[in-house]
Amino acid sequence: MMFENLTNKFEEIFSSLKKAPSLDEKQVDEGLREIRLALLEADVSLEVVKEFISRVKPKALGQEIVRSTSPGQMVVKVVNDELISFLGDKNSEIELNAVPPVPMMLVGLQGSGKTTTTAKLARFLEINKKKKVMMASLDVYRPAAQEQLRLLGEQNNIITLPVIKDQLPADICRRAISAANLNGADVILFDTAGRTQIDLQMMSEIKQIESIVNPSETILVADSLTGQVAANVAKEFKSTVNLTGIILTRSDGDGRGGAALSMKYVADVPIKFLGVGEKIENFEVFHPDRIANRILGMGDIVSLVEKAAEDLDEEKLKKTEEKLKKGQFSLEDYLTQLRQMKKMGGIEGIMSFLPGVSKVKSQMDQAGVDEKIITQNEAVILSMTKKERENPKIIDGSRKKRIANGSGTDVATINKLLKQFKMMSEMMKKMSKGNTKGMMDKGIPPELFNQLK
Repeated sequence: MMFENLTNKFEEIFSSLKKAPSLDEKQVDEGLREIRLALLEADVSLEVVKEFISRVKPKALGQEIVRSTSPGQMVVKVVNDELISFLGDKNSEIELNAVPPVPMMLVGLQGSGKTTTTAKLARFLEINKKKKVMMASLDVYRPAAQEQLRLLGEQNNIITLPVIKDQLPADICRRAISAANLNGADVILFDTAGRTQIDLQMMSEIKQIESIVNPSETILVADSLTGQVAANVAKEFKSTVNLTGIILTRSDGDGRGGAALSMKYVADVPIKFLGVGEKIENFEVFHPDRIANRILGMGDIVSLVEKAAEDLDEEKLKKTEEKLKKGQFSLEDYLTQLRQMKKMGGIEGIMSFLPGVSKVKSQMDQAGVDEKIITQNEAVILSMTKKERENPKIIDGSRKKRIANGSGTDVATINKLLKQFKMMSEMMKKMSKGNTKGMMDKGIPPELFNQLK
């Protein structure tokens, strides 16, 4: 989970600051020293850390802090405001305001995930912006790079420029623009070639492509796991081409998150998207304020609800609501909820959006809550007959043994699931008497919260 280490550190720092009835300069200095160390450990570049602390300190020692009834809370606000400022004051929309087909270039080092990101961006534009997109691979050097993009296009129903063997990147560009016009494409994405390191040949080729296609966006695709290296790469590209934005890949695997803070400041262009997994749909708009909240352990419920809404099956939701109103919540509905949870990244995926994430996580560890519980419960329900799912009361000892054998579990696991389901059914009945627009309407399965009881 991105920023996990940083979030844990900040939560520790702020919990002690918040307890102090008043803050003097010494305490603020101590807090800032801890923040400085936390940022450096998160692989934020020294230049950025120094600038960040120099901006926070005078505000943290200002009169409003001294007079505040909750000085620790005010320091949190100052740090939060500066984090947002460093990450970008607002989320930056992708530039589509140009004569179609709008050309966009994706640049970066080899191995940063450019080709997969090209397909992710194409899918995002088609689904969220209702644009017809064409993709074109200009990578004539890496074996099978063009074939990789063609396959991604085929698998996701996105138009991809047919490959002509031995054609040069400049000629591919001209052919792509002509083909995009003939196809009536709104946007054309150019997946440029990368190298293992920045060299003169790569940069001169990118400049040539830029002059031919005149892109409305030139987006740097960078691997967040490379930390400070990513910031240096951003600086190099910024000095060569008219860089307009950044997409950070593999941010789901980076517990530190320093690349995001460093790159935005060093390149002075907005981070537009995050790649948060290998699947084509694992792609998020970058919201600086929401990310700052997540770093400081305040959670990001807005994004969680949006994420849920994306995966939500409206028809299933209506049916479930009707059942709830009648107090008829079945194991079949529970199975739907478990699958919904899997779609949203499982327990950990949801956890990353919740406030006080490290505290809840430690509770989960103590309670022995495991990601496998979702898959296990799914297997148990799938081993039941339709009658058993609709009416769990009929599940007696012999049925439990059969279900346990079918799901590769044991009777104790079946008992635990049925107990959880009973608790959840009672909760759902209570909700149905009042407002059914609760957790289920948000698509957030109560499974997670039941685990912590």
